[in-house]
Amino acid sequence: MRGAVHQEPAYVIHRRPWRETALQVDVFTLNHGRMSVVARSGNSAKSPLKAQLQPFQPLLIDWTGKSDLKTLVQLELREAPRLSQTRALYSGLYINELLQRILPAADPHPQLFASYIESLQALSGVKANGDVEPILRRFERAFAGALGYDFSWHQTTDTGSPVEVGQYYGYDPAQGIVAASGADVRLGRLPGEALIALASDDYSDEMARKTAKRVMRVLVDFLLQGKPLHSRSLFSHSVSSSERTL
Repeated sequence: MRGAVHQEPAYVIHRRPWRETALQVDVFTLNHGRMSVVARSGNSAKSPLKAQLQPFQPLLIDWTGKSDLKTLVQLELREAPRLSQTRALYSGLYINELLQRILPAADPHPQLFASYIESLQALSGVKANGDVEPILRRFERAFAGALGYDFSWHQTTDTGSPVEVGQYYGYDPAQGIVAASGADVRLGRLPGEALIALASDDYSDEMARKTAKRVMRVLVDFLLQGKPLHSRSLFSHSVSSSERTL
């Protein structure tokens, strides 16, 4: 992708100092996927960019450049979601970290971009100690689907049979839900009734919530290939082990 891009919808997902006074900013864009841009003088005390290029900030941006690292030319701020509660904020940071650490660069995913916006909007409405699990699980599913790892909760891939109440199943990122839990299956003892509930996007039952968290933890760890997530550390220091959602 070469040349100039104008008025591209984007969200800031990460930033860090670059050289003397610049910022290197990772953005998630509608039409170009995850991109890295340099904001020249963005880290100087007098630059307005330092306050504008914040995580979760929606923008319309212009950039130019022939290399993978583009140069930010201009930006226009849009109304930003406010993640005022700690749990919502850390959840948003987790979502951003998934995008920044795992999503291939310059690989557009418009549907995932829409899911990202929906997730931030949902998190902005979370009250103190509110429930973020369904929001995170739905985004993780959308994220997995964008990377080619989507699966059906209600049907096994090894036999093609529907999941049944009273039975237990396995899960592996390369296979999805399976009837036979062999040595090559990473997760077992998944109750059929929980999988059926999740197939209907129903997180009201505690068993379904725990099952979804177990499955998504295995999937995310598989995609990370052993790399740690800093946002998990934030959660572990802010909530009790029984309340952790990652």
